[in-house]
Amino acid sequence: MPATPSTARAINDRLALRLLQQEGPLTAGRLKQLTGLSRPTVADLVDRLTAAGLITVVGESGEQRRGPNARLYGIVADRAHLAALDVRTAGVVVLVSDLLGRVLAEGAVPIGGDAGTGGAVEQAVAAVERTAEEAGAHRLHTVGIGAPGLIDPVTGDLRDSAGLPAWHRSLATALQERLPGARVTVENETNLAALAEQREGAARDRETFVLLWLGHGVGAAVVLDGTLRRGASGGTGEIGFLPVPGTGSLPSARDCGGGFHDLAGAAALISLATRYGLPAPPTPDGAGAAALVGKAVADMTPGEAVPTAGPGAGAASHRFLGVLADRIAVGVASVVAVLDPGCVVLGGEVGQAGGAVLAGLVEERLRAMSPLRTEVRASGLGGAAVLRGALLTARDRAQDDLFAPPDHPTP
Repeated sequence: MPATPSTARAINDRLALRLLQQEGPLTAGRLKQLTGLSRPTVADLVDRLTAAGLITVVGESGEQRRGPNARLYGIVADRAHLAALDVRTAGVVVLVSDLLGRVLAEGAVPIGGDAGTGGAVEQAVAAVERTAEEAGAHRLHTVGIGAPGLIDPVTGDLRDSAGLPAWHRSLATALQERLPGARVTVENETNLAALAEQREGAARDRETFVLLWLGHGVGAAVVLDGTLRRGASGGTGEIGFLPVPGTGSLPSARDCGGGFHDLAGAAALISLATRYGLPAPPTPDGAGAAALVGKAVADMTPGEAVPTAGPGAGAASHRFLGVLADRIAVGVASVVAVLDPGCVVLGGEVGQAGGAVLAGLVEERLRAMSPLRTEVRASGLGGAAVLRGALLTARDRAQDDLFAPPDHPTP
């Protein structure tokens, strides 16, 4: 069935807007070249998008050129404002951006365990409102939230997970009530980190890969043929519950203690480091564990093998990294045996701190454990990947809404 003229115009408008988002400001002539549309059609769509407040003239092309053909058109960045949240166990990090993803303001608020559900939610919502005000955003179009735990694939809601504060599950509803008209969505933090690594980080050249998150806890995200996989219950990548050798018990449905979390989570990593005589970090969380790993990597001599004995802090750091790589490789080998992704990215604060050194040690051990060829890479974004993924997701959804053909509105 042929498209109606109005639908064809809307599709052409959407194509032009996507090009302007990807390429930056363009002249009408360049839009004609990139879209393959006729000159009159491009002139009409430029007039429509300008009248709709979606694009505007932002300059001219070339110092010697003047007149209509030299006008550069760009997306009106303040047509919509977006917020991205990284929800942690003990607080929230938030940023506000324009429609092009340029960060306008950032904020953070720690939330103590004694705040109670209502008080914690109020602190988090107030942080979003305060950051939006600092950014000059009178209205938020889309809010993207990254949080630990399972996301129900049917409702999109954050499910009850062991060990997570109750206020996490109430935050999205509270934001929706306080921000009328905004689109509020929640996604698993590791999934968002994987999307960010795919778009801007270590997996930009990969259609299929697994992100192994190493921070306060452990998690994984699976991208197959360019698509993020969530599973029947939204639990794809809950690798903390993976039964592995080297732990004292088996995990339960309510507690990942005894699973891979007990080998590679922050608490286990710090305990391992102190066993080798390394000083404990000031905070027993993902940031503290990352500082330990970063210091151990700095102690290594480039190209030197990991020794099994020897005096001094350097030797202790080497042994610590070797055992840590052994542990991580156990989890990675299990994922590789099932999915054969060809590439695993070590993400989170610890993955970034370990860098190429830790990634290389894990890959070396993996080659001895699995016949499946797998490249192990260090994160390009580290702990910032969750917030970046939440922003990218919010921007995509806002643009889908604003750029949607009128005959096919975004659900």
